[in-house]
Amino acid sequence: MERNTVTGKTVSSSGFTFIEMVMVIVMMGILLGIAIPVYRAQIRTSKESVLKHNLAILRERLDQFKADRNKYPASLQDLVEAGYLREIPKDPMTDAESWEEVFTDYDPNEPDADPGVQDVKSQSEETGSDGKPYSEW
Repeated sequence: MERNTVTGKTVSSSGFTFIEMVMVIVMMGILLGIAIPVYRAQIRTSKESVLKHNLAILRERLDQFKADRNKYPASLQDLVEAGYLREIPKDPMTDAESWEEVFTDYDPNEPDADPGVQDVKSQSEETGSDGKPYSEW
């Protein structure tokens, strides 16, 4: 406690000044301005990693199905029904279980064969951190 020399009253000096409060708010704003973009970049990197993993798993299971049955499945749901997958993984970029299915081309050696799913791609129209669209991964 301090004594005011003009009035002779005791003055309490506890608390923060307006300038101190403004400085704290400005520093917090600067830190948040740095942290938020780093956080968003980390989330994007994580989603891209999950996308690569899910595509690798789906493509591996499509190849296993082809090796076991000598044909590709008619849909991704056939992989689940045949026991190759427990469930169709989600596309982390669209947050949906739907994938763009790439079907086999017509084979003149087997004209009666039904087309099957030979590959999958993301349906996202966004571009990845490597500059390629997710639909081309």
